Amino acid sequence: MPVYLTPDQVVVMLPGVSRGQLAQLRFDGSGPPFRKPTAKTVLYVEHEVIEWVESTRRARS
Repeated sequence: MPVYLTPDQVVVMLPGVSRGQLAQLRFDGSGPPFRKPTAKTVLYVEHEVIEWVESTRRARS
């Protein structure tokens, strides 16, 4: 069963990412996948957030 996270919980998981930055990533479509079960509710699946972070891995800066 998936573990659903609120934006506030995702921000705690991702040091250096603010709630506003996470919202901008949603708007741009460049952030982790999210669910919107109601007009005012945004949810993330924990393993998808981790996969998204891993997909940003770089060998060099």
